[in-house]
Amino acid sequence: METATDNRLPRRLHRLLHRTQRGYSAGHDRPLGHYLAVMAGFGAYTTAWATAVRCRGRPLPDRPEPWDVRLTSPATFRLSRLLTKASVTSPLRAPFTRYVGPQGPAELHEEARPENGGDTLGALVTCPFCGGVRVVSTLTAGQLIWPRPTRTAMSALAALTGADALQLAYSALVDATTGDE
Repeated sequence: METATDNRLPRRLHRLLHRTQRGYSAGHDRPLGHYLAVMAGFGAYTTAWATAVRCRGRPLPDRPEPWDVRLTSPATFRLSRLLTKASVTSPLRAPFTRYVGPQGPAELHEEARPENGGDTLGALVTCPFCGGVRVVSTLTAGQLIWPRPTRTAMSALAALTGADALQLAYSALVDATTGDE
């Protein structure tokens, strides 16, 4: 049977969290509870892949290899932009966002949907910086668990990053030379 003492701690915790959010927000809508849930999910995800690494018996390196860091950087950049901004991946973001318009070459500007906590998820799925954290964690896990296929995929993403840079440079050069005529 549940006693009054059993209910006190959750109620106190709820009041503390509510006061903290009210004091922090300065009158703005800041979904701290949703952010806590996202951080807990990310922590669980990281714990799961760390456990998988440990179960496979693969030792963690003393430090990352410089080549892996150089490969991970452009791969993370490209994959996070692909997931958070590309037109082709908009169906993944659509449940949490609204289309606003184009934003740069082959990218979209979307806004988070505020209903049902979608503002937090919408912000996360449209932010390449937020996506970068998840992508780099996933690529790191892949390097530790499945190094060869992960490095192959990362090499392709890094090459795509270079190709994108060349496409943008070419477009800028064409614009600069045809604008003078």
